[in-house]
Amino acid sequence: MARISRKAAVMLCIGSALYAVAGCSPSVKIEAPDKPIVINLNVKIEQEVRIRIEKDLDSLFESKDKIF
Repeated sequence: MARISRKAAVMLCIGSALYAVAGCSPSVKIEAPDKPIVINLNVKIEQEVRIRIEKDLDSLFESKDKIF
């Protein structure tokens, strides 16, 4: 087997430690989105429509007893 010198082994350890530390450095990127943010508000509109229809149906059922 080939033996390496102590100096070469130390240099190899230092080099690999520096490589590992450089690979673990954090990087944070803050970028603006390329597409606009869309907020969908259709849920509230659907709820209002359903409430109105239910009230109309209740009043219809109350006014005509023998529909069903």
